[in-house]
Amino acid sequence: MPSNDFVRTVSRSYRVLVIGGSYGGLAAALSLIDLSNARVPRFTYNPEAKPPTHRIPIQITVVDKRDGYFHLIGSPKALASKKFASEAWTRFQDIPGLKSPDLSFIQGSVSSVDFKNKVAHIVDSETKANRSEEYDYLVAGSGLRRTFPTVPQSLRREQFLKEVEEHSSDVANAPGGVVVVGGGAVGVEMAAELKILNPTQKVTLIHSRDRLLSSEPLPDDFAARALSILLETGVEVVLGQRVVETTAVDTDNHDARAWELTLSDGRKLTTGHVLNAVSQSVPTSTYLSKEALNEDGYIKVNPALQFSGEIPNAENHWAVGDLTAWEGIKRCGGAMHMGHYAGMNIYEHMLAECTGQKPNYQTLSAFPSVMGLAIGKNAVSYTPDEGTREGEELQKSMFGKDMGHTICWNYMRLGEPIKA
Repeated sequence: MPSNDFVRTVSRSYRVLVIGGSYGGLAAALSLIDLSNARVPRFTYNPEAKPPTHRIPIQITVVDKRDGYFHLIGSPKALASKKFASEAWTRFQDIPGLKSPDLSFIQGSVSSVDFKNKVAHIVDSETKANRSEEYDYLVAGSGLRRTFPTVPQSLRREQFLKEVEEHSSDVANAPGGVVVVGGGAVGVEMAAELKILNPTQKVTLIHSRDRLLSSEPLPDDFAARALSILLETGVEVVLGQRVVETTAVDTDNHDARAWELTLSDGRKLTTGHVLNAVSQSVPTSTYLSKEALNEDGYIKVNPALQFSGEIPNAENHWAVGDLTAWEGIKRCGGAMHMGHYAGMNIYEHMLAECTGQKPNYQTLSAFPSVMGLAIGKNAVSYTPDEGTREGEELQKSMFGKDMGHTICWNYMRLGEPIKA
């Protein structure tokens, strides 16, 4: 990698507040740490890229309601497997790649942001105490609010592991099997993981539409192959039916619960455990004023990922990940890419303030309709260039043995101590 012959250190320092410690937020923070220390950012693909010529003192504070990094796309497996759950959630303080004097963490939630004075108001997750945090730049990457079992509801790692133990026990001991309601990406992956981990347990997936993944802008053959793989895994699938009523029923075992599900065609199914995987995700943007948001609550951004709404100091506010009003299917890879761009562009903005040179922003293009699903030991993917593909080798290359956890961890270099 090329090195600098001469590096200048600017005279002023900057405070950066990152809201959300997942893929996008961490990528933004890590890119900024690399750049501010005159290093090529870790997410840069060009091996000939030259390091920056200026060091910029920064202090980055990441606010997250959880006490650690959780591999969100591995949630279907993490909630079903106690072994994988332990790997999927790592406390921020235990991650080598986040130990830096330039980086600190607050476990809490932002309640409001004062754009004019550049102050965020934060509520501590445990004590509920309020505090204020001043900043020069803000990155909003708090994502969407998702319900259980799409994501865990615990805020601390030890609570999460207990949550997983209870969930996996409920699944394994459910009389009459398990029903997953909702045939989107999460429901499909969840049903497959439950069947793989509990091969003798009956697992049924119920979806209200006539094809799986009905809300995604993807071709029919992608959904058809996902269905085929799911059936081969041993999951029973009911399409075109809504669950209109769920009623508790008695069982021979007084310690076990059972449920009777009434479908829209009048059929009744009895099961021991019901998991609702119907998408109910909503933006976590309630801490921002409506001027920054579109009608659905997503943050309006320009291609450089700066806020584009009519707010004071819009050029000092940036957004990444699922919370942005950006075209295309949102994935963890896209969130990290956004974080990388936001980090580079914030550095450019800082440099322009310090040197007077014009910032050279990276601009984002619309995300293509791309998706990959880990369905048990198999996978199915779609890209506009390659069409629909499937297979066990595809599963290994896209997700490895842990639903992409190691891939994402290594890509962000979370296991590597930050260089001084």
